[in-house]
Amino acid sequence: MFHDLTLQKDVESFSISPENPTGERGKGGMATEGGGAHWARDLGQGWKISPMITVEANATAVLAHVCGEGAIKHIWIGDTAKAGRALILRIYFDGQENPAVCAPLSDFFCKADNTDFRQINSLLVCHNPRKGMNCYFEMPYRKGFRIELENVRSEPFQVFYQIDCERKKVPENALYFHAQFRRVNPLPHKEVYTILDNIKGNGHYVGTYLYWGVKSNRWWGEGEIKFYIDGDTDFPSICGTGTEDYFGGAWNFDVDGKYTEFSGPYTGMFKNDTNKDIYRCMPYFDLYRWHIQDPVYFKKDLRVTIQALGWRAKGNGAYRALQDDISSVAYWYSDSLKDVYPPLPEKEFLEID
Repeated sequence: MFHDLTLQKDVESFSISPENPTGERGKGGMATEGGGAHWARDLGQGWKISPMITVEANATAVLAHVCGEGAIKHIWIGDTAKAGRALILRIYFDGQENPAVCAPLSDFFCKADNTDFRQINSLLVCHNPRKGMNCYFEMPYRKGFRIELENVRSEPFQVFYQIDCERKKVPENALYFHAQFRRVNPLPHKEVYTILDNIKGNGHYVGTYLYWGVKSNRWWGEGEIKFYIDGDTDFPSICGTGTEDYFGGAWNFDVDGKYTEFSGPYTGMFKNDTNKDIYRCMPYFDLYRWHIQDPVYFKKDLRVTIQALGWRAKGNGAYRALQDDISSVAYWYSDSLKDVYPPLPEKEFLEID
């Protein structure tokens, strides 16, 4: 909160980047070799010699490996990939074997395809021209953290990044940050899409990103999102009224017969399609919703689903279960690092067609 800016704190700021890969005090900008060495040849050490790394084809690079206690406060990153889902982000806390964050880099930053620019102005994730991806989720750790980036393509990519952190005492009740990616394409007939399942512990759900490919004509977003909390079985404790309602819109996101894009602090929607007919099939939609003021709390377990629900042929007046291409990233905090996520799809299935 802004009032915290007036308080004195026992905190040490540090930052991880190619110019200071360890984050040590007084060790930034010391490189004599790096991706910018040729450009800085007339200026020498200290003049942007190592602003990026190269993540080789079918290889994994460690962006940061930090020991100690504190929190990640901000991540900025940009890459040279020409399509989304070429890079996989994984973040590990306190020596855990399985990552707490596992998602394609582009999906984690709410822009799965990431081939054209869309301004995202939310409080937790921002996209700035041309490909500046920013994350403001605080991520506490007690023993350390490691951030990896895997390149699943057969060509190398350059990655520019800065990870801003704080060394500080972490409260005993501080929770760990988590993010999990899923995709189903196509969704089987009359099945619901699962955003999150088999999550144990005490915590709260803080956000949803969906990348939704519509495979039928007419409006597609009647489906309800449902939160099954602490042992709920057939019926949830929280049940929404429609997809566009959950993401803060209403009435099909339709203004004067057209989908209308928006990006705000808590909610946003973008349409990725050049077809001018509002209800023709095959547009894709980026949708985000942050539960900053209204986290969904759970004490033991949590499951989150959403229906793919549209309308039958014009004039029929009946719902229709859809078989769309749906991807998601769920964001939450909990006191557990023992959750094991479903394996990521192979790279061919990750591709966006």
